[in-house]
Amino acid sequence: MSSGNYEIGALGPCAVITMPGEIDVTNSDQTGQALLAALEQAPDVLIIDMSETTFCDSAGVQAIVAARRQAAATGKQLRLVAPAVERILTLVGLADVIALYPTLEAASRNT
Repeated sequence: MSSGNYEIGALGPCAVITMPGEIDVTNSDQTGQALLAALEQAPDVLIIDMSETTFCDSAGVQAIVAARRQAAATGKQLRLVAPAVERILTLVGLADVIALYPTLEAASRNT
């Protein structure tokens, strides 16, 4: 399954959406739309797989925040796998509202 250029798959009982290598102002709108579409298709848990993401600017963070708001409004849970950009996500406070995991496998185990 896909949402534009973003692959949506499954890992155990979780849906997984794979993010690009960089998320910035040039693709943040598409990223945000893909995240919202994935939430519509996802079961109770959506893992945002940023394993290969090495850069995420404020526009990318805003796309994730919008997805988090939608998830909260619909009773779904978001989980993030973002080893390379974990520091920025933590600094802006996302780690306080979205669980961060070191690996995709770790994120899928906590259901």
